Formats: sequence, structure tokens, C-alpha cells
Amino acid sequence: MNEIESVVIRFSGDSGDGMQLTGTQFSDTSALMGNDISTFPDFPAEIRAPQGTVAGVSGFQVHIGATEINTAGDEPFVLVAMNPAALKANLASVQKGGLLILNMDSFDQRNFEKAGYTENPLTTGELAGYQVLKVNITTQTVESLKDFELDNKAKTRCKNFYALGMTYYMFDRELGPTIDWIQGKFGKKNPTVAEANIKALKDGRNFAETLEATVSTYKIPKAQIASGKYRSINGNTATAWGLMRAAEVAKLPLFLGSYPITPASDILHELSKHKNCDVRTFQAEDEIAGICSAIGASFGGALGITTSSGPGIALKGEAMGLAMIYELPLVIVNIQRGGPSTGLPTKTEQSDLLQVMYGRNGESPMIVVAASRPNDCFEMAYEAARLTLEHMTPVILLTDGYIANGAEPWKIPDLSKEFSNIDVPLEDRENPPEKYLPYKRDEQKLSRKWAIPGMPGYEHRLGGLEKQVDTGNVSYDPENHENMSRIRQEKVDRVANFIPEQKLDGPDSGDLLIVSWGGTFGSTNTAVKEAQKLGQKVSHMHLKYINPMPKNVESILKNFKKIVVCELNFGQMQKILNGKFNCQAMGYHRMQGQPFKVRELVGMIENVIEGKPLQ
Repeated sequence: MNEIESVVIRFSGDSGDGMQLTGTQFSDTSALMGNDISTFPDFPAEIRAPQGTVAGVSGFQVHIGATEINTAGDEPFVLVAMNPAALKANLASVQKGGLLILNMDSFDQRNFEKAGYTENPLTTGELAGYQVLKVNITTQTVESLKDFELDNKAKTRCKNFYALGMTYYMFDRELGPTIDWIQGKFGKKNPTVAEANIKALKDGRNFAETLEATVSTYKIPKAQIASGKYRSINGNTATAWGLMRAAEVAKLPLFLGSYPITPASDILHELSKHKNCDVRTFQAEDEIAGICSAIGASFGGALGITTSSGPGIALKGEAMGLAMIYELPLVIVNIQRGGPSTGLPTKTEQSDLLQVMYGRNGESPMIVVAASRPNDCFEMAYEAARLTLEHMTPVILLTDGYIANGAEPWKIPDLSKEFSNIDVPLEDRENPPEKYLPYKRDEQKLSRKWAIPGMPGYEHRLGGLEKQVDTGNVSYDPENHENMSRIRQEKVDRVANFIPEQKLDGPDSGDLLIVSWGGTFGSTNTAVKEAQKLGQKVSHMHLKYINPMPKNVESILKNFKKIVVCELNFGQMQKILNGKFNCQAMGYHRMQGQPFKVRELVGMIENVIEGKPLQ
């Protein structure tokens, strides 16, 4: 058995082949065995694309290792392809010398044509340079289950567990966690299906063992990570839990008003499970109703939340401005996806930055923060809630499809020491003033206090029309309007006094500073570390607080000869940094619905330091 530090595996097939489940089980088992992991689910936008076509291919990539893993990996070493379309869609990304496990039962002329092959790819030479393992996975699964009282269709559905069992043998994975999961999922409702899947898993492993002479096996030692209790978590679940924790600490009910949209819907699904934690969820008839219901909940004394992606954020724009001029707490979560319009609903992108910064009528400043990876979503969701409550203004939390659906180990925090303090500026119910001024402000933060309906002595009205200083009465006075607009902007600017200073990975000066934000953290940070090992004078600055930025960002930028902003758009953060700091930052951009590859970033760093132009 060969001992290796890490491996990247991709499971791929039709949407109905269970590849997401297979990949999840492999990654969860690896996490339980002590490996660090990062995953990348990749599925089509169509609810049911034509079977056997490239458009219908669903994939799940997992990177496991004995060292720190920050990305789902550049190139898979193993591709499990359940049909020719899966091979066609993924072959170009598999590293040369890698292993292709092909389900030969689907490699026939009909499926070649569906996948767009004019010839049999097994005979054209295009698989030269790869290890190819041809297995009749479907046939062998059905044969394995011949004694079960299930029809052939039900038996065929177990083929993903047969393939999973093969990879478990090849990479020395334990069967126990998956068997426990199968029993928990099917054991009570359908024990025959549970036993069939378990047998398919075991027989797949046993079959791989018979191939020991022709197939290499590998062992990945446990990762050396900080001690503590961990669980695998994806970004959307972590976001939901962070919001729940913030509401608990603030002693407020949590209300989510949302309209389903990919890839944000799972936050609604997760929060709807927790009514016992004083969580209320409302699936609205449209995006506007979703945010307006959340604003109403905030007016009524709850922590109001709304979730969406770029198209929904566009629809919410007027109501976002309403919450801003009300000066009420509201968290708007934008899980970014490929655009414009409906664009690439299941692919990742970072193209909503300028939209959330400026995409509202009038001067409508908002706090903007961004999570960096799946296990960071808990912290940044909590932070978004803290900031909106303590500063009484809406906060936008940016994540993206890559980190929302991807999963990583998450060290469960000690809640007695962390995530335990939010200072909610509620008015004193017992001692109302003689004359209540709803827009009287805190001197440090410029935030107003929160008066909940039903508090005697705090009666006031809210509306979208401009307000007079302090009283909140409707005012059309020109100078008052400008004054109030400046106050609302200054209130957001002063948030910089209540967030951490910007951290830097690497020396505080040098030849090159790589700047990133959002879900590009893993690839950019890994690339910078590799470049540093090669002796390059490069550092990494990853921004999580975007508006306002930490107070020391400008001084960091001034200490580097060259600055490159890496982002999955055409330079939106680059424009912001150059406009704000005149730092002459260059941009390295991709917009293909996929995360950056570490390899390409390492090459880019080397070229920039050598003075070559960016491509």
C-alpha cells in the first residue's frame, strides 16, 4: 500500500446516478477518519436534462489529505465515470497518469452518440496516458443483489454504492460510517433497500480487492490539526447556524423571509427545521415579499433575515433602501452565482460585488461582509448579525455557490468563550423619555436605538420619505436631506472602528501582494504559500470586511511594489481598491463558473514578479 499526503477524486454520472450522495459519503468518512477535506459539488441547472448527455452530468469532487486542505483540488487523480457523458465532461481535468474507473455497461453506441462522441473513446487513443479500469458496475451490482426481492430498477440504483465500495478499498476507507448512515436513512422505513445498499457497498469493496494485482492501493494518514470536536459542514448550513447563534445571544426571535432560489434555498431548508429555537421561516410568493416580511419582522423586534442570489438581490433593491432609511437591523444574504439574469444558476461567480455596494437608488450605504470558505460562514453570518444589531443598519453577507455547497471540517466553538456577546441597542422599556426622539443617535456609532411596537412612550412612525434629524418627521428640506445622507454614510464608515484590523499572510512588504475576497480564499492562499516556498517575495491579503474596510488596508497596500486582485469577475474589487486608494492594482480574472486552480495562480505570481504581462 502506497502512503500519500493527499488525493483528489471526482465521482461523475447522470443526475440520477447518486454521485452527490456518493461523494458526500466518501468525504464524510474521510473526515471521520481524521483527514482534512474540501469538497466541490458540481451539478447541472436543468431539473432533468436528457439522460446520458453532457448537459445532465452531475459531479462531486473531494480533496482529502494528511496536511491542511484549502481547496477541492486542481485536477482529480481518480475519475469514476458512470457513462460516456461523464467521461467526456471531465477527462480534460484529470491529471495525466490518473485512474479512470469506467462503468462499461453504459459504454455502448447509443450512449456514445448521446454524449456527442463520433467514435468509441476507448479505441481512439484519447485515453492514452491514463490508467483505465473497465468494470461492469451496473451488471455486477444487479448480480450481487440477485437474492433480494427488489426489481431490477431498484437494484440498479445501488450501483453508486458498489462504485463507492471500490474506492473505499483503493484508499483504505472504513465501511462503518457509511453502513451506519444507510441504516439510519433506510433501516426503519425500508430495511430491504438498506441491506441491498450495504451489500452493494461491501461487494464493490470485495471486487476491488480481487484486482489488487492490477490496481494500486493508497493510504492517507490522519491530518495534524488542532485538537477539538469537529464536524463536516457546508457553507449554507454554517450560515444558518451562525444566524441562529446570533439571535440566541441577542435574545431575539429569528425571522427568515425568503423566496427559493439556487443556491440559497438550503438556508431556508435548514432554518425551517429549528422552530424549537425560536426560528420562524416564511417562504414568500416572490423576492420582494420575502425582504419586506423580514423588514416587518425587524420592526416588530426580531432579527430579520432574507436570503437570495444575484437575480433576487436585484428585485430586493428598493426594499433594501427602505430598511436603510428606516435604520433597522436586517441581514441580506447573497449567495452569488453565475450571471447575468438567470445565467449559470448552479455555477459559482463573484460578480455581485458592485451590485451590493451601489445597486440601489440614491445614496444608500450598507455594511458588506464576505465569508471566505464553508467553515467560515458560521463566523461571518454571526458577524453580519452582530453588526446589523449593534449599528442599526442593514448588512449584506456575501457567499457564493462554491462555498455554499462545498464542505469542510468545522471545529465546533466553545460558545461559553466565543460568539457570546452582542450589544443590542434597545430602548429602556421601563423609563421612557418625556419627549421621544426616534432618530437621536449614539455619539460613537451614530446609530439610533431600537424601539419595539408596544413599548409605551416610544410611539413613532416609519416610512421611506426623508426624515428630519432626531424627530424622524417627514422633511423635504434640502439641507436636512444632505445632512441625513451624510450621517447615514458616516454611520457605516464608523463601523471600521468596531471590526478587526486586516491580517496579512506573509511579510508586511515585498514584491507582490495578492488580494482576494470571498470564496477564492482557498486557491489564492494555497498558491501564495507555494510561491513563498519557491522563494518569491509575495504576501496574501484576503478581505472579509468590504464596506467599510479595516482601517489598516491602505497602509498594507502601500508597502508592496505590485498588487494583483484575484476574483471571479472582470475586476470589481480591483475597481473599488483603485478608486478608494489609487493603488494601481492589477486584476487577474476568470468567469467560467469554476474556482481558480492553484497551479494557474502560482504561474501568474511567477510571471508578475518577472515583469511579464497578465493574461
